[in-house]
Amino acid sequence: MELKQIQIPPTSTSTSISSPVKHKKSITNIDYSFSENPAPAPSNLLLYLTNAVFFAAVYFLLVSWRDKIRHSKPLHVISSSEMAALLAFAASFVYLLGFFGIGSNPLQDQQEEEKQITLKKKKENDDDHVVTPPPPPPAAIKSDPIIISSDDEEIVKGVAEGRIPSYSLESKLGDCKRAAAIRRKALERITGKSLDGLPLESFDYESILGQCCEMPVGYVQIPVGIAGPLLLDGEEYSVPMATTEGCLVASTNRGCKAIYASGGATSVVLRDGMTRAPVVRFSTAKRAAQLKLFLEDPLSFDTIATAFNKSSRFARLQTIKCAIAGKNLYMRFTCSTGDAMGMNMVSKGVQNVLDFLQTDFPDMDIIGISGNFCSDKKPAAVNWIEGRGKSVVCEAIIKEEVVNKVLKTDVASLVELNMLKNLTGSAMAGALGGFNAHAANIVSAVYIATGQDPAQNIESSHCITMMEAVNEGKDIHISVTMPSIEVGTVGGGTQLASQAACLNLLGVKGASNKVPGANSRRLATVVAGAVLAGELSLMSAIAAGQLVKSHMKYNRSSNKP
Repeated sequence: MELKQIQIPPTSTSTSISSPVKHKKSITNIDYSFSENPAPAPSNLLLYLTNAVFFAAVYFLLVSWRDKIRHSKPLHVISSSEMAALLAFAASFVYLLGFFGIGSNPLQDQQEEEKQITLKKKKENDDDHVVTPPPPPPAAIKSDPIIISSDDEEIVKGVAEGRIPSYSLESKLGDCKRAAAIRRKALERITGKSLDGLPLESFDYESILGQCCEMPVGYVQIPVGIAGPLLLDGEEYSVPMATTEGCLVASTNRGCKAIYASGGATSVVLRDGMTRAPVVRFSTAKRAAQLKLFLEDPLSFDTIATAFNKSSRFARLQTIKCAIAGKNLYMRFTCSTGDAMGMNMVSKGVQNVLDFLQTDFPDMDIIGISGNFCSDKKPAAVNWIEGRGKSVVCEAIIKEEVVNKVLKTDVASLVELNMLKNLTGSAMAGALGGFNAHAANIVSAVYIATGQDPAQNIESSHCITMMEAVNEGKDIHISVTMPSIEVGTVGGGTQLASQAACLNLLGVKGASNKVPGANSRRLATVVAGAVLAGELSLMSAIAAGQLVKSHMKYNRSSNKP
């Protein structure tokens, strides 16, 4: 019904319809009510028809979009029927909006006009006084949206439709960040999933091109904590640990405190050599054995080393060990690699040797440059026994008062727990290199922070933890022996800004200017020292019955500082 203005005379009880009254300052004789004779309403038939069109269009569009999502079809490609449904939806929506109405309140309009008149009079009385409306409340802070230009929009469509290969964007555009943004937008359209929580800005995508990651769409943020100072070989280290596991950094830090209070830890690098083991095949086992004898003959070593060492000025062949399986021969080459982790370096050297050997062994069939006798990124007894990368042992003697006050336990309990858990328990489980409490925790956290290959945590975490009461049972001697720590301070992820900063914190960024390989060996000892601290603290927590309590305190997101 239509809203009308009705004038009510003070002496009469009857009402009369008046023309619209102009707004005045006083409204004592103005009332607003519904007219007794409203204008005719729209046709009920038209209203029902509009409602039917509206809901039919909505239902058709929802069903159509559901089918597209199920069959991984892009939502932005619209058929003629979908276009008709969209037009019907828009038209019916506008009609219904107008029918039910979002009208203005005349009383509210009159009050607003009176307010404006008052402000205008104030201005006339005092020209120097300026009335300004209060500032709007600050908007909520949001992350900047990814802006795609019209030119980029066409590329996004091409990638989403499969006409443009996603992997070729960097080479075609010459702008790595722009390529990542386009690839990200296309991925969202293809999958129908949002990537709002994955950051894109504030990262140097040029630095990963061709060496760290292909087809990037953003990067993952991992917090970095500091454990220490770790007093190792007379030097103090603040150990960076990238992890999302609560309590890990705090526990390792407590271990560092106990080591520091007891005079520090010492370490020794026993071996330093990266390995690669190709597999070749002959027609007979006898022929494979002939090559084995040639490779293991000391008289042949210099000739083979000459061919191997051409790959790099840092690559120096150390040993060759062979194993036969029928007519197949596995050759495990070990070489020094300077401050690099060295997988690429040793692989190039092996390829040089294979090319050299085919002169005297033309019937040799090269099956693969890696035959898993290396062994890389897999638990293997050959690494546990022979070592791979850096073989390190780290030890410390923890004083009785430190065990009691800092670690909250006693020497006898630690020794007994280590024997029954790390040694006997691991043997019962058939562990391979896992005679420890949680070496992998510390190795992974330090590896991620310093740009190492996280997958090599598998063999790098091979560790046996030993504990023994010394000094008439008052103090405890603890050691970790880790035969295959695979680290480098140049190449790979070590050149990224964040990881390079963590290496710089440890004083091992880049290649050593004095002795080739010195920085990577020092990093390996820091890893072993951090593992020593982590083992000491966790074993103490278990011995004292505090493991569950500490995790409930530090590993729950509901806790507030």
